[in-house]
Amino acid sequence: MASADTKSRIINIYRLLLAETDAEHYMTVNQIIERLEKKGISAYRKTVIADIEQLIESGIDIKCIKSTQNRYYMNSGLFSIAELKLLVDAVEAAQFITEKKSEALIKKLSSLTSTHNSEKLCRTIVLAQRAKSDNEEIFENIDRCHEAINRGKQIKFLYFDYNEDKHRVLRNYGEEYALSPYCMTWEDAKYYVIGYSVKHKKIITFRVDRMNEVRITDDMCMPAPKGFNAADYVNKVFRMFDDKMVTVTLKCRNELMKAVIDRFGLDVQTEPKRNGYFYAKVEVSASRTFYGWVFQFNGGIDIVKPQRIRNEYMEMGKRIFDDEGEKP
Repeated sequence: MASADTKSRIINIYRLLLAETDAEHYMTVNQIIERLEKKGISAYRKTVIADIEQLIESGIDIKCIKSTQNRYYMNSGLFSIAELKLLVDAVEAAQFITEKKSEALIKKLSSLTSTHNSEKLCRTIVLAQRAKSDNEEIFENIDRCHEAINRGKQIKFLYFDYNEDKHRVLRNYGEEYALSPYCMTWEDAKYYVIGYSVKHKKIITFRVDRMNEVRITDDMCMPAPKGFNAADYVNKVFRMFDDKMVTVTLKCRNELMKAVIDRFGLDVQTEPKRNGYFYAKVEVSASRTFYGWVFQFNGGIDIVKPQRIRNEYMEMGKRIFDDEGEKP
């Protein structure tokens, strides 16, 4: 059985190679011995080589470059640098994660690669001034919602908005909401929990970053209504689809093909048109969500037919511009 000193030496060699080596950065046996001695761990060339061989036999992916002084490096970690960049970008883009927690998560992600790659990772990240939540309970909220779903239990929580002074104001007169959570979804960089609300007596969505003091109760969840489908519900609420679908023909500028595909997918039915435009035939719910999506392109996308949908869109625009609101 290996002695405590041997175990400590092997663990420290593993940590050194994991933290300080990769495919571009190596450590020789002498360098490893020097680093161990700084930690008060005595080591010799033969013992270090034997320890590394033992790590390799245990399944650790350590590579050796043969030379007058063999050079060792950790060939793989939990994530590649490309994977870590992707995860970091996702953390930065998520509006429901606060700035403080984003920084903490990125620091933890950076620790999953060598110090050399970690520095490279940090230099490639641009911390844009994105809108971020100020709710530091967000991780606990998500965890409790998931736990409640897995256990089939109801949750209770406070829910808040912001007033004109940007102060939090509790909804429901400060009383708790009771919810039977069925699933969660991430839409437009925000996290939502979907379930049956006792107060509303129907299925509803709540933004997790607007929830406070989430707690799991002893009450079992109300069964989901017969025929409830989470994917269909998300399509209806967030993606301009519902049971009352209508086929709409859009006239779009050619440069907006990407926007149409992003919204409706590669299978969207399109037809080229002259003078820099194309037609797109899409199935949508004629709702404010859809009209708002069309409006954002400043005339680059126009509703051609049916005439009823075109008229509704024009009327909505007219109401917006006719209503001057309270003048300052």
